[in-house]
Amino acid sequence: MSSVPENAPEHCPGTNSEDAGKASACAGCPNQQICSSGATRAPDPDLDAVQERLSSVKNKILVLSGKGGVGKSTVTSMIARALALDESKEVGILDIDICGPSQPRVMGALEEKVHSSGAGWSPIYVGENLAVMSIGFLLNSKDDAVIWRGPKKNGMIKQFLRDVDWGTLDYLVVDTPPGTSDEHLSIVQYLSSSPPVAAIIVTTPQEVALLDVRKEITFCRKVNMPIIGIVENMTTFVCPKCKTETAIFPPTTGGGKQLAADSNLQLLGQLPLDPRIARSCDNGENFLTEEPTSPATASYKSVADQIVKFFEGQS
Repeated sequence: MSSVPENAPEHCPGTNSEDAGKASACAGCPNQQICSSGATRAPDPDLDAVQERLSSVKNKILVLSGKGGVGKSTVTSMIARALALDESKEVGILDIDICGPSQPRVMGALEEKVHSSGAGWSPIYVGENLAVMSIGFLLNSKDDAVIWRGPKKNGMIKQFLRDVDWGTLDYLVVDTPPGTSDEHLSIVQYLSSSPPVAAIIVTTPQEVALLDVRKEITFCRKVNMPIIGIVENMTTFVCPKCKTETAIFPPTTGGGKQLAADSNLQLLGQLPLDPRIARSCDNGENFLTEEPTSPATASYKSVADQIVKFFEGQS
């Protein structure tokens, strides 16, 4: 509950609210600065519950990009599938793109529904060692729109982290929406309470994408989120028939490789644009096993190997 001070303006969100000092009702309030600083905000009572639930999740990976359309959902699903190729590891995907959940279709689970038990929500298993949770499983129809403001979206993210019964996971890969706003602050706050957690930054080569991706790197550094490295998606298109390689998105400023060098980050991989990947995602199929000799499969396996090495270095 938010604590509303005496003589507060109408529609005051309260000092404990995430909108404290930021809502339109706060304009002109003498307490606006102190409220927005968080100094009056009580600790989240659910933080301990989230921390306890995540204690059985060993490594957490945030897939981030300030830009939409760079392929975060595809990269998330492919990285998770690549990690799950090691049958000794348990892998989960958490889709926190509340307004645009893609993982149910990408993972071939579009018609599935979440079941509850005394232990919490049961994620949807799409393989022996690969589970998925998304708001898409909670909607009555795949065409339903989620029209929520920030606080309600944040509440849903908290519920996913607090109430999903993952069991024991080696890796939890989190698919995020574009930007650096409410959802990102919430997921970082909760995951940071249960390290290790680190981010992968996804970009495409063209400058219009890199502009926003640089902001995402700044965001990670401001919230003290370790960055595993940068993945450049759709680097080139290789024709499946003639094998001609074409740069669909020309890297006018050096692309992901230059961004990684400028940001002192590791370039984890440059992923080719392969129409078979899009087809596999639309059909909910595992591209890595369907096309084991594809250069894209080798690239994703290499990215997964580097993620494993990163977390091994953290232990």
